[in-house]
Amino acid sequence: MRPSPEPPGLPPVYAAGRYGDEVRAVVLAHKERGALGLARPLGAALAGAVVRATAATGALPGTAAPHAVGHRWNPPGRVPSAAGSGHGSRSGPRPAASGLEAPRTALRDAAGPLVPAAPWSAPRPLPLLLVVPVPSARRAVAQRGHDATARIARAAARELRRRGVPARAAAVLRQRRPVADQAELGADGRLANLSGAIAAVGSAVPLLAAAPVVLVDDLMTTGASLAVAAGALAAAGGRVVGAAVVAGPHDSPND
Repeated sequence: MRPSPEPPGLPPVYAAGRYGDEVRAVVLAHKERGALGLARPLGAALAGAVVRATAATGALPGTAAPHAVGHRWNPPGRVPSAAGSGHGSRSGPRPAASGLEAPRTALRDAAGPLVPAAPWSAPRPLPLLLVVPVPSARRAVAQRGHDATARIARAAARELRRRGVPARAAAVLRQRRPVADQAELGADGRLANLSGAIAAVGSAVPLLAAAPVVLVDDLMTTGASLAVAAGALAAAGGRVVGAAVVAGPHDSPND
């Protein structure tokens, strides 16, 4: 999945699905309305995208990734539309508060299997994989009362470990200075807003030198956050093998 225009330094990005009605409702309920129970299904979806990113680059020998083609993932389905989404005659997205089955169904329908269905097997123990979340602005974390991206990164790492991958969520990136709200900015504005604003903590250098990294975020819009974060990890000696998100834009080319 590649945004257009593509920011320099953007690693290969894999998404569990496209950002449509039900997936949008789930992501926003978790991030903005404190539906913390949604972290688990969101993390499971994100874990599937992480697997595809590592399989495409060979970072984790012995894993398999359905639908991985080159440096992008071709999803087998699409996010259900407001009508005719396979959930009966409902005309809009299901409320996230109605339980976890609707979010799980939305994410499953968006992306097909969240992780390979067959048990994984490897001829030797798999190396450690670092799942590094893009840092959230301190102001946003304070307003929401939690760091949504870090939370689903931890859930994804737990799901990966459950499947036999020794993954570790490592929140090693920080925002060095305040940044403007990205919501109203275009691609160039977002890149300029974040340029030089993200850095790895000094204590993370030995860890980054020891294991490959998959960057994760809940959404990709222009790719600016992922590109700047990847540059910060590279500057600290990290090896970014790819990026994974829960959802990306509908009109992203090559998706």
